[in-house]
Amino acid sequence: MDLFEAIRTRRSIRRYTGDPIPREDLEAIVDAGRLAPSGHNEQPWDFIVVTDRAMISQLKVAAPWMDKAGAIIAVVLDPSSRWWLEDGSAAIENMLLAVTALGYGACWLEGYTLPLETKFKQLLGVPENKRLLTLVPVGVPAEAPEKEKKPLEEVLHWEKF
Repeated sequence: MDLFEAIRTRRSIRRYTGDPIPREDLEAIVDAGRLAPSGHNEQPWDFIVVTDRAMISQLKVAAPWMDKAGAIIAVVLDPSSRWWLEDGSAAIENMLLAVTALGYGACWLEGYTLPLETKFKQLLGVPENKRLLTLVPVGVPAEAPEKEKKPLEEVLHWEKF
């Protein structure tokens, strides 16, 4: 799938078949995140790929629908980097596009992760000085949502608002 097709078709997927995802595909997804731009090229990220069903079961307290994900990618950032949130967001978007291009589904879970950050950091062995920005469940999609996006004419402005 080419980049623009991945951008056009990427959706937040919250239902999965429960099928496993090959290690090489998970590595390709994380590699896409690793290659994202970052302020001053600091690359303040680490990624934890969780495929163990018992650990996924513990992480799903953030969102019960994660139980059938083939994997969950925890995105860990160094908050001493000035642009850690922006850098992490760029890495996540790269991964979401890679997920789509490879034929899988994913959903950015940031809003549900932060309230449980301390608990999840302990479960995943994340160092105290790092932040857990989000969990990204990835799986073989069991749904194909068709949400309409606003038309370009509605959001594009030339020269001034």
